[in-house]
Amino acid sequence: MTSRNALKPKRLILNFFMAFMQSISVKEMIEACALFGIKETTVRVTLARLSAEGLIQACGRGQYELSHQASELAYGISKWRTVEQRLKAWDGHWLAVHCAGLGRSDRAALRLRERALAMNGFRELEKDLFIRPNNLNETGNALRQRLYSQGLEAEAPVFEISSLDDERDQRARRLWSGEALTEMYRDTRLRLEEWLSRHKELDIEEAARESFVIGDAAIRKLVFDPLLPDELVDSLERHKFIESVLQFDQAGQAIWLSLYKQVRNDSASNGEETRAH
Repeated sequence: MTSRNALKPKRLILNFFMAFMQSISVKEMIEACALFGIKETTVRVTLARLSAEGLIQACGRGQYELSHQASELAYGISKWRTVEQRLKAWDGHWLAVHCAGLGRSDRAALRLRERALAMNGFRELEKDLFIRPNNLNETGNALRQRLYSQGLEAEAPVFEISSLDDERDQRARRLWSGEALTEMYRDTRLRLEEWLSRHKELDIEEAARESFVIGDAAIRKLVFDPLLPDELVDSLERHKFIESVLQFDQAGQAIWLSLYKQVRNDSASNGEETRAH
């Protein structure tokens, strides 16, 4: 069984906005969050805080949508569905980010920096020098702009290293555990496949709740996957993992769309009954 409190209100509500990428009414958000045991007052307070933080914005009476800034981040995250298209064969070169001089006293800036580096598979080789294999099928400028848009300070240089000395090259390859990643791909895939084999036996609210929590965890693993080359990880297991997440996402979207229509129909019916009285 999935815990009703598996997601914190802020993360859950942001995930709803990013999943549907459209405006959502306060009433619909309250009813959706109720599936996870979150009270109406908590939903309203969280929406107000997200608005104050500039992550969502009012777009009508009792309606909210993602802000422009949050929409850009959501769009970037949503590209996990085509993540394998970003990869190419590895030529042994490395991509690097040098963070010396950026400072660590601004905790908010530090969190954004660390998240941007983690989302793009960078690990710290030496103090303030973060690297990853250059097996990404994109220009250096495209990577640079993505890192900056995700929170890395523009003062940080992003560049390619064509060769490391043998000692550093071996140390760099050990920054990631290919075995642990391969095990994660396999275990997560099996869990997703097991749920897909039985989800039609669940009532729609339970299916919606479980699909959201389980799917959120799987997508998060994919968003933060370092996308290592064949030399460092079992790419076939990764491919099967990605395929299972895609199948799970399709099933989850269908479940939530059905529930969303049900909620809207119930709201419309209740409104008509109120007017009739």
